[in-house]
Amino acid sequence: MLRLRLLFATLILVPLLGLLIADLFWNAGAPGIWLAPVGLAISLAAAAEILDLLKSKDHDVIGWSVYLGVSLILVAAFAPLAWQLAGTVYPVDCPLAGMGLPMTAAAAALALVFVAEMGRYREPGGVIVHVALATFTVMYIGVLMSFVCKLRMFHDNAWGMAALVSLVFVTKWSDVGAYACGRLFGRHKLAPRLSPNKTIEGAVGGLLFAAVASAVFFYGIVPWMVGADARRPAWWACVLYGLVVAVAGVIGDLSESLLKRDMDRKDSSRWLPGLGGVLDILDSVLMAAPPAYFCWVAGLVGP
Repeated sequence: MLRLRLLFATLILVPLLGLLIADLFWNAGAPGIWLAPVGLAISLAAAAEILDLLKSKDHDVIGWSVYLGVSLILVAAFAPLAWQLAGTVYPVDCPLAGMGLPMTAAAAALALVFVAEMGRYREPGGVIVHVALATFTVMYIGVLMSFVCKLRMFHDNAWGMAALVSLVFVTKWSDVGAYACGRLFGRHKLAPRLSPNKTIEGAVGGLLFAAVASAVFFYGIVPWMVGADARRPAWWACVLYGLVVAVAGVIGDLSESLLKRDMDRKDSSRWLPGLGGVLDILDSVLMAAPPAYFCWVAGLVGP
């Protein structure tokens, strides 16, 4: 099983690395232009997996409202690309700058969910549940993924890529640390009813790996990505960033486990042997994206 996981992880990482390089060096002056369609496709696949999970318990959510809602939020998140492709700059003093556009799109997505339910309403019963589940799916995937998009568009091309890579780099090294330390030293279960294989020792190891990975990233990788004269955050800021992202990632991982347990499913899907589905890979990154974005815009790390 481990060999299978490593094989499919490599098959994912190699093209992803190629996309990151293309988006950094050949983006036609619009950082995110290569990653935007990929992010949208991944988000729609993750939304499809949640809808499939819900069907396991006979929850009949209207799919098109979810897919359209997620798409609206992500298109809004990447909207500044249109100005950059036109050779101009998105107005910095626009009231909808930053997360304003995605949040406005989220409100529109909520309206779509209601409209969809209005169209099929026949008799009392089930509407509130359907609206709640559709809204949850849109917000869980669309809103959280919009923070990932905004990390790529942070400040400028180089710093934006650094912000995005820092999220994935720290989160995944935290996963590696948790797995390794859990296998070597795990004795006490962290959340046995949600994820029987996770241990307290593994969680502590994940936090330590995340702190070290964060320091390595900001002191070793960021200068290569941004320039030798790039600002290096204080060591404690690197450690704090790593811990914040790692803790949020653990919450994201357990959150998805909670959903799967409630639906009596082991994986969100089976199209990635050894890894599960898209949501099984994204769960920690999605939940870690908002606090990571806050750390960058608040100046804890970055330029």
